[in-house]
Amino acid sequence: MRSRRLVGTGRLIALLTAAFLTQGSAYFGLTAKEPLAVLSAPILHDSDPGSIYLKQCETLKLYRRQKRLCRREPGLAEGLRDAIRLSAIECQYQFRTERWNCSLEGRSSLLKRGFKETAFLFAISSAGLTHSLARACSSGRMERCTCDESPDLQNREAWQWGGCGDNLKYSIKFLKHFLGQRKASKDLRARVDMHNTNVGIKAVKAGLKTTCKCHGVSGSCAVRTCWKQLSSFHETGHLLKLKYEAAVKVHSVTNDATGETELISPKRHSYTLKNHVPRTTDLVYIEDSPSFCRPSKYSPGTAGRTCSKETNCESMCCGQGYNTQSLLVTKACHCQVQWCCYVECQQCSQREEIYTCKH
Repeated sequence: MRSRRLVGTGRLIALLTAAFLTQGSAYFGLTAKEPLAVLSAPILHDSDPGSIYLKQCETLKLYRRQKRLCRREPGLAEGLRDAIRLSAIECQYQFRTERWNCSLEGRSSLLKRGFKETAFLFAISSAGLTHSLARACSSGRMERCTCDESPDLQNREAWQWGGCGDNLKYSIKFLKHFLGQRKASKDLRARVDMHNTNVGIKAVKAGLKTTCKCHGVSGSCAVRTCWKQLSSFHETGHLLKLKYEAAVKVHSVTNDATGETELISPKRHSYTLKNHVPRTTDLVYIEDSPSFCRPSKYSPGTAGRTCSKETNCESMCCGQGYNTQSLLVTKACHCQVQWCCYVECQQCSQREEIYTCKH
């Protein structure tokens, strides 16, 4: 039943990485049939450049239908790889000071549970895919899409549409088709995973901005060239981290009127008569997370992790204390821009205190 449920959720995403930054590999499963698959991202060389993307599609862990789509869409495999890197790096950055630091190395069991961390993984993964595919369109790396040329802007008759906008509309439409999202099943975990996947897509959409450039004599704005542009993915990651911190615990009920299964959370206050229905932009989870303090099938623990004495050592080290080490560190300093085109720096040495959690 479980494997069938995972198929029914629509090839959902589950990412990620611990060895990615140091070993050049990522842990990513686009289908959720096998939550984690090692993707070594080799550099491919071929006498026929047109066949390289076909080989790239074979290295990705995809369903048969998804592989067919990948083969028909030159540039898609590269876009998927970009999404993996983007999502992995951003997840690690957002959780760099937390007990769980977005490490999944050898611990794919976390993806089988309904924790807040799992919710974030699904959201950051779908956000990475949405962002990367939209940018791939505007950069010309995908043949079946181009710039966003259909703006829906106020007073657009006064503007000259130009530039090359990030094609978010195509990205979202293609992504939902690629993931095979259908009407949510009655399975609670399936609904939660799909909900969090859509939260990631909405987070990217929330960062879409209109960028304009003025044209005219002496800098006047007689004509403006405008285009749609996504915000940096770091902004999207920050937004999803805030949603993680405010994530809503849910369970499912059947709507008597429609017969459909709905996600709800327990009453927030004693005076609240009805259960709370999470918003479509809320991250949701179904079970409380472990402490992540000690090594387990969900986490390597925090022993040996670097912390900040002023901000998070007490929490990071789970009250077990920390070691202090004094190191002589050499860094670039007194940097100056030299004419015309380079920066000249001195090397300065100073002692720094390094704090690491005790074992």
